[in-house]
Amino acid sequence: MNPWPPRWFAHRGGGTLAPENTLAGIRLAARLGYRAVEFDVMLSGDGTPVLIHDETLERTTNGTGRVCDTADEQLFALDAGQGEAVPRFGEAAALCRQLGLLANVEIKPAAGYERQTAETVARLTSQLWAGAAVQPLISSFSPEALEIARDLAPEIRRGLLYERVPADWRQAMQRLQGASLHCSALGLDDAVLAEARGPGIPVLCYTVNRPDQATALFARGVSAIFTDRLDLFSPETSAYNGLHLPG
Repeated sequence: MNPWPPRWFAHRGGGTLAPENTLAGIRLAARLGYRAVEFDVMLSGDGTPVLIHDETLERTTNGTGRVCDTADEQLFALDAGQGEAVPRFGEAAALCRQLGLLANVEIKPAAGYERQTAETVARLTSQLWAGAAVQPLISSFSPEALEIARDLAPEIRRGLLYERVPADWRQAMQRLQGASLHCSALGLDDAVLAEARGPGIPVLCYTVNRPDQATALFARGVSAIFTDRLDLFSPETSAYNGLHLPG
């Protein structure tokens, strides 16, 4: 049986090797031997959950304006890089199931759409992965989103996501019935790792793009990392400096 969580997550699908939050990125991660991918889900102007990180379109597509104001007809005609379309959440879920990938679904609500986004994504995650051999993981910076996910999709694991872990994170973990703690690799306190070690709570760190940093984090007790540098940590390349994708 494969350990949970997998040690390596491809950040935003394909990291720097493919347009972020696209089906091409997810396929590339699988080809390179990754067993887990992370991507962001937001609602379009028509309320459709789609894979995109920013609240605006300019950085990752050839469109302009806010995602939450953009109708599906316009949104899905955009180029998200190298001819890739902005994917529907359902398309990404189907692909992850087909490829046997664990999906870390980050609920990424636009301002003012926190509850609507969380309700839509939580319900759909439960439906899309019903009966799947590899179940997904829902994470979010929004406690409200995780509360909603807890109530609407209790069978889906939840990851508490922070930039810097607060002092009361254990209380939040208990309240939200979380399964994992996600945080920035920068400034991660050894006291947090020690506190997580006792009850066996996995600590997952973002965004780790250097082999020496990954080695140090694993030595300290971090369970998994999110990386943009799929080329450095792939078992298909010799450039990953002795690190590997276990299990």
